[in-house]
Amino acid sequence: MHRDRTAEKRPPIAIDANHFAKLSALSLLTRGPIMEVCEYLREELDRAHVLPAETLRPDIVSLGSQVEFREEQTGTVQEIILVYPLDADITRRRVSVLTPVGAALLGLSVNQTISFHTRTGEKRELTVLKVRRAV
Repeated sequence: MHRDRTAEKRPPIAIDANHFAKLSALSLLTRGPIMEVCEYLREELDRAHVLPAETLRPDIVSLGSQVEFREEQTGTVQEIILVYPLDADITRRRVSVLTPVGAALLGLSVNQTISFHTRTGEKRELTVLKVRRAV
């Protein structure tokens, strides 16, 4: 996940205050293969507007959101549910917030686009198409 984040302009994001402390604690994991994702998540949390859950708009990606997004390089549309690491299950399209895609989507709203880098250093750009709370 090598990147020059100083050159990237990222869209504004908002985070549910109920999840903020837990996400902050998760972002402090600094060993192993997720170290760079944790660093990226910390940066995202640092720039986020933290809002009470009841005021967070339903079109903003939060933990438990079902998110439809498009990968701009390929035009591929995917749908996932953003979850905490212990609830991740790729076969059920449950993607951890401690993955590059999960950390990038967190806090975005419909029609926002974000650039990020994969663990292999590849630059990706995602656009949020739909958000709804998973049941």
